[in-house]
Amino acid sequence: MAIWNLGSINADMVYAVPHLPRPGETLAATELSHFLGGKGANMSVAAARAGATVHHIGAVGPDGRWTVGRLADYGVDTEHVAQVTVPTGHAIIAVEETGENLIVLFPGANQEIAVEQLEQALAGAKAGDLLVMQNETNAQVEAAQMGRERGLKVCYAAAPFDAEAVSALLPHLDFLILNEVEAEQLQQATGLAPSELPVAQVIVTLGSKGVRYFDSDTGESQEFPAYKVKAVDTTGAGDTFTGYVLAGMDQGMSMPQAIDLAMRAAAIMVTRHGTADVIPLLDDVRQARLG
Repeated sequence: MAIWNLGSINADMVYAVPHLPRPGETLAATELSHFLGGKGANMSVAAARAGATVHHIGAVGPDGRWTVGRLADYGVDTEHVAQVTVPTGHAIIAVEETGENLIVLFPGANQEIAVEQLEQALAGAKAGDLLVMQNETNAQVEAAQMGRERGLKVCYAAAPFDAEAVSALLPHLDFLILNEVEAEQLQQATGLAPSELPVAQVIVTLGSKGVRYFDSDTGESQEFPAYKVKAVDTTGAGDTFTGYVLAGMDQGMSMPQAIDLAMRAAAIMVTRHGTADVIPLLDDVRQARLG
């Protein structure tokens, strides 16, 4: 089995700040760090570090060759990452002392993925493989349709959230993951609670409160409390959770097992500064002593 990720690739510039800036405020940062990032890249690295075979489908500009090399170093297959003429996507991230963050995103090459590139990549997928997307690239509906036609399990991480984008994908999805605020926004747009969505499996992340899981096939829902840790940076924690959940699903774990593994990984992630480069390895996740 394998995971195919139509995903963004960004260069992350992370600024440590005493507090998140207010409108009109000029604020001096105390530190600057550079990381590989993008929700897609983060999820690919997380899933690979969790032991899955991951094929990344994406695009970078001439300035982004280093990001592709970094993905490959972390065990992600990059055969289907194209180089285009527009600049690589990047994010400017401000992180305050409590770990909360503010992000300004430039999509760049992430919006230049050709349908032909998708077709070529997914020609190598097998029925039962997982296809995952986020709302940071173009061609999401086309990818979902291709995935469904090829018998893949189509998964969507609904961030950055846009109700119209999610609604367009709902008919093609087997698995949806979104946070509590996004779930409320989707319910306002569709009139459907997470348990009522036409998707077999739905996870709603609740931040420090944990996770809620809905199985529409059985009508059951489960709550999973979060592990208690001292957060220093929440950037990439949700992507780490998603990548680990997908890896668990791909490896045949039950959903409670996959969720618990992913929650452990996310708990470790928030104790570290950075994005894809600091996502924990599977051995670290299994051996960690968490409260």
